[in-house]
Amino acid sequence: MSYSDNSRGLILAVISSVFIGASFILKKLGLKRAAAAGPRAGVGGYTYLLEPLWWAGMITMIVGEVANFVAYIFAPAILVTPLGALSIIVSAVLAHFLLKERLKKMGLLGCVSCIVGSVVIVIHAPQEHTPSSVQEIWSLAVQPAFLFYAGAIVAIALALTLYFEPRYGQTNVLVYVGICSLMGSMTVMSIKAIGIAIKLTLEGISQLSYPQTWFFFTVAVICVITQLNYLNKALDTFNTAIVSPVYYVSFTTLTIIASAIMFKDWSGQDASSIASEICGFVTILCGTMILHSTREQEPTPTGIISWYTSESDKDDHFISLRSSSYFES
Repeated sequence: MSYSDNSRGLILAVISSVFIGASFILKKLGLKRAAAAGPRAGVGGYTYLLEPLWWAGMITMIVGEVANFVAYIFAPAILVTPLGALSIIVSAVLAHFLLKERLKKMGLLGCVSCIVGSVVIVIHAPQEHTPSSVQEIWSLAVQPAFLFYAGAIVAIALALTLYFEPRYGQTNVLVYVGICSLMGSMTVMSIKAIGIAIKLTLEGISQLSYPQTWFFFTVAVICVITQLNYLNKALDTFNTAIVSPVYYVSFTTLTIIASAIMFKDWSGQDASSIASEICGFVTILCGTMILHSTREQEPTPTGIISWYTSESDKDDHFISLRSSSYFES
């Protein structure tokens, strides 16, 4: 039985979601154990590196990311990335049993919404157009529009890292997750380029001699290391019920935008197909929010996440996000 490239990408994306969803829980368990033995990752500690559960989660995540990596070779980002919502369903179910974060009845509606939105995207997803060489990918990467996007990503990430993290990293989830998501969108673009280069090389058209291949590889390594570092900090500092949906929404949105600019995923599609894909994505976002807003959350050091940490700042400016459930079963 032969499968189309989109079908291969779909199967790999689903497998990836299962492994990545499980990895969140394993890493969270490892981080909690490590926090009892030394400094937390959220304050710069690295005792989690000695915790077997954290490494089990890391290995599981690597397997999931490899499957995700290969999925991007066969299918466009508009198909692969939103299917990451399935990992949130896996994470929610496992958290119910292992982290004792109770999944309420309304959470089932969130799960169904994620699945429905995923099906809509799968049905209307565009067929992948695979570039014939790394040089062709490079020509896409140096378009003025994508160069502007990449420059904006780097500038915002540096601002978050150098200015906002020291001041608000421990009190606002958007700082750590924002850095992860910004770097994540660049990771996907680089990983897709590397994957296509590997595929072409295996087909007998070597791409290893091109410096562009190694440039994409270097960018991917830097971005992945940055993502892992700040994802660990986010998971250790904030509840998974906050980190997972915020990370998913921001990462997926930025990745779709980056892919649409660089690879022109929507080129050649009619307005109805594009509208259907957007509606499917919005449905997934709604399902994600419903799913996590109905989960019982573990106690956190602070019930309110604020941009400001000093009492004088709180008197003048106060923006908060309460980590509590808004829907009861």
